[in-house]
Formats: sequence, C-alpha cells, structure tokens
Amino acid sequence: MSHAPVTVVGIGADGWPGLAPGSREALRHAEVLIGGPRQLDLLPGECTGERVAWPTPLRPAVPALLAAHAQRRVCVLASGDPMFYGIGRTLAEVLGAERLRVLPHPSSASYACARLGWALHDTDVLSLVGRPLPALTAALHDGRRLLLLSAGAGTPAEVAALLRERGYGPSRMTVLEQLGGDRERRIEETAVNWRHPAVDALNVIAIECRREPDALRTALTPGLPDEAFEHDGQLTKRHVRAATLAALAPAPGELLWDVGGGSGSIGIEWMRAHASCRAVAVERDPVRAGRITRNADALGVPALRVVTGRAPAALADLPTPDAVFIGGGLTAPGLLEACWQALPSGGRLVANTVTLESEALLTDWYRRHGGELTRLAVAHAVPVGGFTGWRQAMPVTQWSVGKR
Repeated sequence: MSHAPVTVVGIGADGWPGLAPGSREALRHAEVLIGGPRQLDLLPGECTGERVAWPTPLRPAVPALLAAHAQRRVCVLASGDPMFYGIGRTLAEVLGAERLRVLPHPSSASYACARLGWALHDTDVLSLVGRPLPALTAALHDGRRLLLLSAGAGTPAEVAALLRERGYGPSRMTVLEQLGGDRERRIEETAVNWRHPAVDALNVIAIECRREPDALRTALTPGLPDEAFEHDGQLTKRHVRAATLAALAPAPGELLWDVGGGSGSIGIEWMRAHASCRAVAVERDPVRAGRITRNADALGVPALRVVTGRAPAALADLPTPDAVFIGGGLTAPGLLEACWQALPSGGRLVANTVTLESEALLTDWYRRHGGELTRLAVAHAVPVGGFTGWRQAMPVTQWSVGKR
C-alpha cells in the first residue's frame, strides 16, 4: 500500500504558542497525530486528529505504524528540528524524502547557543540519547566547547563523573532546562563540584573543556602515547602505529578489520579518525579481548566491535571490510589468503611483523601483488652511564597494498 505524504512538525518546550502558522495549520488538519506523550500533550483540543504515541522500541515499529495509517493525513511531532538527531532521518529512510514535508522548529542546540552567546558552527554537538556515555571522551579537548543532547534527568551527573575520571574536572558545565519554555532554567558549576544528582529531564548540557595539567593529552592525529592504552606488551608502539594508520588511510564511514587486536590500538585510532569510522577487532585471547573493550571505552570509541576467536575462522561472518590490518598471527594457515579474499577492489591491506618467518611471507606476497614493503626502525635515547645513547627497538617490516 502506498503512503500519502507525511508532515513532520518540530515543536519546542514552548508548545503550541511557539509554532509558526504553517505548523499549526498542518496539525489542525491532520487525521492522525503521532509523537511522544510529552509532545502530544502540548497540543490543544482544536487538533482533533487521532493521537498515537510512539511505541518502544521506536525504530522497528515505524514502518508498520505508518503503513497502518497510509491513506490518512498524518502529522508526526518531533522535538525541535526533526532533521537534527530527530525522527526525520528515520522517516526519510522508511518513506523516502519525497514523501516527507518537514516543518522545523529551532533546535535545542540553536536555543542553547543563543543563551550562551556561542557560535553554533564553532561548537561540537553530540547526542547521548541512546548512545553510550564513553563516546563523549573522544570529543574532550582543552578549550573546546561542547553541547550534549541529554538522555535524561541523571545525565548531567553522569557526564560530570566521566569528566572527573578523564582528567577534565575543571571543565565548566551549564545545564539548560526546558529551553524556550516558561520553565526554562540554568544551572552552572564545574564538573569537579557538580552536586545535582538529577535535573529536569528535558535538558541540554554545555561544557567548556578544561584539562587538568597532569591529565593525559589525546590528540586528533594518530599515534597516541603508549600509556593511553592498557596493555600486556602486545601493543603496536606509538611511532609504528602512526605509520600504520597513515598506510591504512581511514576515511569517513569505512570499516576496518583489526586482526590480532592485542590491545586494540589500531582499531581504536582508526575509529577516532572520524565519528563514522567503524572497526572490528579480532582477538583469540579472551583476556586481551576484554582489555580491548576497556581501552575502547576509555578512549571514546565504545562502538568498537570485539570478536573473540582465532583467525581466519573468526573472520567468516564479518561484514566486508574497506581495510584490513594484520598485527599478529601472519603465519597461521590461510590467514593472509582469507583477508585478501575478503577485501573488495580498492580495499587496503597493511601487515606488520618483527619475525623473519613472517617477513619472508610478506616478501613473497609483495612480489606477487606489489604495494610497498617498508622497514620501520625506531630508537629511543636512554642513559648510558653519565651520558646518553640510543636503544634500538626491534625493527618492523610493513607491507601495505591496495587491491585492484
């Protein structure tokens, strides 16, 4: 059954009085009004359409609910701007953009920046609604301004605790409640002094990031300090890691297989390159697999998927990668072949090794498929008696290649 056009109306805490005339007209003439209970309660009696509250969970229910009212005039209510972390994206995916008429309201981010005097285009906006709190960590940089779309009344206290844990206790937090409504309120305190276990459930959190002087500094470029990772020695060290990420060349939306994950450092830094980058770390040791998960949370990429199993068998059901990194187990029978076969045309493969046996294998594949074969050698200055000398780390042989 084909769907009639659906109108999506953004509404704020100011309710009916804050709506533009076109939005009011659409709501008055709707035969079906779909939204959250709080949004539906904002409508006056002159909106006579059948009121339908979204079920939980929402996303799986959308196609059937719209199909049930396919031949009626449907208005969907959304908070603020429906296309800004709102229901508008889901409706566009289900119905197609051509069947949507979107009437936006100012977003909570626009209201917040207006109240704070911040430039919206210079402010990083993250949603914590239905998303893990540790993802906030990747956005923490000294001097940056953040806006967080809160998941509920307890979110500011949880954010304050995370800021303290990550060395950002001096950060100033401003919680803006009921933006645009007659119960609008503002609470300001540093994260280290936050003393509000709960606030109004409809809130936005503004953060002015301030790092403690001795807190670990995490940059945007690849090559985080080795001490940023919990590890047992199975870690691609900082300078080699930076060279490896440069060869892997992450781009937005791409998927990496990190085979022989160890501490997860390559997959984690791949995902930190862009919010839409994805990675799967494959690690046979359950203890190390748990360590990868903890590192991913600590460094702001909790969406890193960890598969505990031995490659190549553990690779069988994984989604097609855009790039593959092999950091261990190169001599396992069939591993390199399985990774190469899984790559589509244009995909990249990077493999590192420190052993002669694996180096011989990479040399053979280099002869057959081309690419670049590189020897990476790093030395660190160390005390030698009363003087200073160089201590050489084990050289790393790296093969990087693009599949034609």
